Parts: sequence; structure tokens; C-alpha cells
Amino acid sequence: MIHELAQQLVDLIFEWGYLGIFIMMAIESSFIPFPSEIVLVPAGYLASKGDMGILPIMAAALGGSLVGSFVNYFLAFTLGRKFLLRYGKYFFIQEETLLKMERYFKSHGHISTFTGRLIPGVRQLISIPAGLAKMNLAEFSLFTALGAGIWALILTLLGYFLGENEALIKQYLKEITVAVIALLFIMGALYYRHHKKKAK
Repeated sequence: MIHELAQQLVDLIFEWGYLGIFIMMAIESSFIPFPSEIVLVPAGYLASKGDMGILPIMAAALGGSLVGSFVNYFLAFTLGRKFLLRYGKYFFIQEETLLKMERYFKSHGHISTFTGRLIPGVRQLISIPAGLAKMNLAEFSLFTALGAGIWALILTLLGYFLGENEALIKQYLKEITVAVIALLFIMGALYYRHHKKKAK
């Protein structure tokens, strides 16, 4: 079933071209998350055959990721806060919690947004607390683009160089994900240490 879905997506990308990548990445970054590798790995493979270009793939993927992230951001910004202020007590969320979140994102929103976009299962959701905390839109856009761009490039290049070897793609994708998370952990530790020294 997964193989059939992947094949359908490859066919859809080939038929719709860059617009298909844009639409699917927008959906992937909003509230219908699915693995972005089933979009960008096939796109990279098509690029290796000369049917698509790396730069247009990246532009479509990045544009779609930003649009999907903006959907979550603005929904949380406009509706989420009102909802939580009114009904948050039923979910054990108090107004004080929202204020703490706002203060946190004002100080650390950039690093949280960037790292969040590189972590599986978190990349689609990081836009929601950013919107709830009313994070600066320019900062949110910049660090979302950086994180989403790096991940899109990794997947596209995997498809470009290993597009016909599904086993190797799975192996390298797993290894890259572990390496990225380890690197983010180190970055987070250094960031925390820096701010702790700065506070003293």
C-alpha cells in the first residue's frame, strides 16, 4: 500500500511538475502531516534523469513549506490564543503558561523554530507554539526557511544520487536523521551554555 502511494506521488509529481511539489509540501507543513521524503526523494530522482531541476525543486519545496507553516502560525496566532484562554483550563493550560511561552519564544524562538523544522514529528507542529507566542513573523519566516531548506535539500539529494536504491535510501535517511538530531542536541547544549554565561 505504501509502495503504491509512493508510486502515485511520483506520477503526480511528474504530471503536475513543480506545482505538485509546492502543493504537497504545503499540505505536509500544515495540519495533514506526512513524510516529506515521499515527495522530495522521487523529485530528486526525476532531477537525476533530467526531467526536473534541483533549484526549481528547492524553490517549490521551500515555498510550499513556508505556506503550510504560515497556515499553522496564523491559525494559532488568531484563534489558538483565544481558544486556550477560554478553554485552556480544561487542558490544564493557564494564562500564565501562555505568558511563559511568549517570553520563551521572544528570547529563543529563532533556535526553537530552526531546530524544530529538522526533527521528525516536530517540524509540522513547531509553527503552532510560535503562533501562540506571537513570535516575530520575519524571524519565524527566516528560521523556518533555513530549517525547511536544509531538510528539503537533504531529501532531494538522496533522491538524486540514490533514487533507484530504496534500501540505501532508507538506510541513509535513518543515519542522517540520527546525525541531525545528535547535532541539534549539541547545538542546543552550546546555546544553553552560552545564554547561561550571558545571564551571569
